[in-house]
Amino acid sequence: ALAIMCYAEFATAIPVAGSAYVFTYATMGELVAWIIGWNLILELFTAAAVIAKYWGIYLSEVFRLLGWDIPATIDLGPVDLTWGPLLIVAVFTVLLVMGTKLSAQVSNVFTLIKIGVVLFVIVAGFFYVKAENYTPFIPESVPTGGTGTQDVMQQSLFSFLTGAAPAQYGMLGVLAGAAVVFFAFIGFDVVATSAEEVKNPGRTLPRGIFAGLAVVTALYIGVSLALTGMVSYTELASVEAPNLATAFSLVGNTGAAQVIAIGSLIGLTTVIMVLLMGLARVVLAMSRDGLLPRSLSRTSSKHATPARLQILCGVLVALVAGFTQVDLLEEMINIGTLSAFVVVSAGVLVLRRKRPDLKPAFRVPFGPVLPVLSALLCLYLMTNLSVETWIYFMFWLAFGFVLYFIYGQRRSRLNPKNAQPLPAGG
Repeated sequence: ALAIMCYAEFATAIPVAGSAYVFTYATMGELVAWIIGWNLILELFTAAAVIAKYWGIYLSEVFRLLGWDIPATIDLGPVDLTWGPLLIVAVFTVLLVMGTKLSAQVSNVFTLIKIGVVLFVIVAGFFYVKAENYTPFIPESVPTGGTGTQDVMQQSLFSFLTGAAPAQYGMLGVLAGAAVVFFAFIGFDVVATSAEEVKNPGRTLPRGIFAGLAVVTALYIGVSLALTGMVSYTELASVEAPNLATAFSLVGNTGAAQVIAIGSLIGLTTVIMVLLMGLARVVLAMSRDGLLPRSLSRTSSKHATPARLQILCGVLVALVAGFTQVDLLEEMINIGTLSAFVVVSAGVLVLRRKRPDLKPAFRVPFGPVLPVLSALLCLYLMTNLSVETWIYFMFWLAFGFVLYFIYGQRRSRLNPKNAQPLPAGG
């Protein structure tokens, strides 16, 4: 909530495409902006691929519940193609190329279905709730079974730095879970990313962000209470690929499981679309500044969208989702998001000092207190992600620095040698 308030202040002060990247560029300079833009690409690209992969899992669940024997993968010799993620990414890439108005209309219909499914899970689930499943509400910390390399790599950075043995559950498990659950709230970042395409952003952006936050939080808590009350958390943990339909299958209500699986399949489609759009908009902003090839910032004269860039993003996401086990890297989404939230929270204070002339429609209350608190809390949540995630993140940052100094800095629009007009549409 604190980080989203900071986003709302930035988005109403600087309503352009690019979200945290643009906000950082305006306050902390090009190098820090590059780091944040690079992390946003990590966040949105990985999220789109991971959600597309889970879409394929729900598709297989639907086939299984309906009794259809349709394989989820196609054998292509040395590699296997998971065709579901490839299909859904292709469909929504085409929709986004055709324009945000059409894609928004499709998204609205699917979102209503998704909310209906979530409410169904909550209402139907509470008929099966058993009070004993809530005890203990915070399960006691349990060792993971060893101190081997894999156990150490999977424990949180905070517990590793404090010398704690690899474990799960307990209070540290709750905090590690909170850092992973952050996945559910990255959509508000994407809302700010599309500020340039919003009518009257000063009024509609804060309303959309805060109303969405309230609804999503309430629904998320409701679903969590329903599922963990229906069956023991240990039963859910024993399933290889648990989803919303799992708890209903475990209590024997296959009819409800079918409805939920189909509805969830529809609901996830809107998430994929929003992430694909956000990814293209961040790359668009970075290419306008010359940090990535400027040709990527060309827009279609027919649909007024970055068509070639959207297609490129769609192709890359589809290939990764269809041919790799990208779901193993799902924590990378959270660390990319949280790092952006830290910088945006701090950037609010810099923006106020450097550009007092800007009058955002929304301003974070209580002066510098809440932005500072937001940055500290997001940083703390980052330390509750796994050691393995931090190692991958360090490699990603190192690659980003190399790319910036080899290409971005030399081609930047701030470099006098490269001053040139932005490419025209078409």
